[in-house]
Amino acid sequence: MSVQLLIAQLLLLILGLIGVATAAPEKILDHGGKALLALCVTFLAAQVRPRTYLKLAPYAWGVTLLLLVLTLFAGKGAAESGGVKRWLEFGPVRFQPSELAKLGLVLQLASFFSRRGVQNKLISVTAMILLTTGLVLLEPDLGTSVLTFGLGVVVMFAAGVRFSNIGGFLLALTLLALPLADRYLSAHPYILARVFGHLGRDEQVAVGLDQIGMAHRDLQLGGLWGQGPDAPRWTYFAAHTDLIVASVGFATGLLGVTMLLFAYWLIVSTALQVAQLATRVRPMRPEIHGASILASGAMFMIVGQALVNLAVAAGLFPVTGVPLPMVSYGFSSMLTMGLAMGIIHSAMREVYRAQPALADGL
Repeated sequence: MSVQLLIAQLLLLILGLIGVATAAPEKILDHGGKALLALCVTFLAAQVRPRTYLKLAPYAWGVTLLLLVLTLFAGKGAAESGGVKRWLEFGPVRFQPSELAKLGLVLQLASFFSRRGVQNKLISVTAMILLTTGLVLLEPDLGTSVLTFGLGVVVMFAAGVRFSNIGGFLLALTLLALPLADRYLSAHPYILARVFGHLGRDEQVAVGLDQIGMAHRDLQLGGLWGQGPDAPRWTYFAAHTDLIVASVGFATGLLGVTMLLFAYWLIVSTALQVAQLATRVRPMRPEIHGASILASGAMFMIVGQALVNLAVAAGLFPVTGVPLPMVSYGFSSMLTMGLAMGIIHSAMREVYRAQPALADGL
């Protein structure tokens, strides 16, 4: 397994434990158990070869689509969510199928491109991306659907699809989506309310989103070394979930936030290393191509979501409800991100197995 990835995951899990202990100490044991489970999932997933993931991808993707459809009819949401349904409950287990759907899409696209290549038309790929994104959009969950769509585009690029083809794909979809955007926003007015609140044009909503300002205050109070998890502080909504970076910053200061960013950089570095090594394997076999796509897709799934979460905490984006991968309190994201980390480990091992001599050139 990759030492870099293990260090990154351990750093994120430890910082998550500190953040939850700071914001919601009563949940620390529950969060610690989920973090340990995610680490076990990573170790187990790392033992599976990429060709197995590629072979099972259509079934895995199909299951995630069925779960998304089931969510539309039997999903659960908060009492104040206004009809939003994003979770499924099976006894004591409550999870968010859209988290699994992102990983399912990565697996399916990697399987498709490794078998068919990138010279074919993008009709099938377009259908896969739109179907997955559309089901998430219907929940509605605009933040996750944008991430899912962006993930599909990144996987296309990682697979080797020409940039001009991707540009044409995006332009065509934009033109098709414009007539539907107004109807969608009218049906879900909370989306515009959040945007206007973020821009300061809706005072009532802006006051409701004041937790961003409180998060900024916590980051400032953290200083260079932090106040520690036991220091007195004001409580506010999502301090242990979507805005946990503020809790981490309050407890560990700039040092902790820097370590958090460093951990995500390690994930990016490892995935790019896999892609670089894969291009040097001769002859290029479908499983090597697929492993490279899997690593790049899993990496963006983790780091792309982290960038959105951190942008929200910084006040650059409206509140989206996107958790910070492997740091925020929650079951669905923690488990799925642990699986994604295992897939990157698996892809790296496959590339080294193809030509071990490549390791000497690193």
